Amino acid sequence: MSLPTDRKYTSSHEWVKPEGELLLVGITDAAQDQLGDLVFVGDVHTGAHLSAGETAGVVESVKAASDIYAPVNGEVVEFNEALNDQPNLINEAAFDTWIYKLKPENMADIEGLLDAAGYQALSND
Repeated sequence: MSLPTDRKYTSSHEWVKPEGELLLVGITDAAQDQLGDLVFVGDVHTGAHLSAGETAGVVESVKAASDIYAPVNGEVVEFNEALNDQPNLINEAAFDTWIYKLKPENMADIEGLLDAAGYQALSND
């Protein structure tokens, strides 16, 4: 599967796409595939200041629940409200469906994340 190259990735299966001074954060297609049909996406708290690696929210499927982590230090500024009623949007188009927007303390911090090739190599291990 080819991964979008317009974003960065984390080893915990989040994708991060810059949009102006914010970062869109979602989960990868591989992550949603492992989870199965999503039934809940949330526990994302707008205004929360998170450190890289800190839990930002949760995704739940019929078979498992998984935390979503902050890719870099920053403040959660928006949750994708459409996911309240349609968590399956992530199953349908994981790379087109962001979960939350993060205002990073330092945009350059995303350079320390994985590129598409690095994430692909990690996923193949």
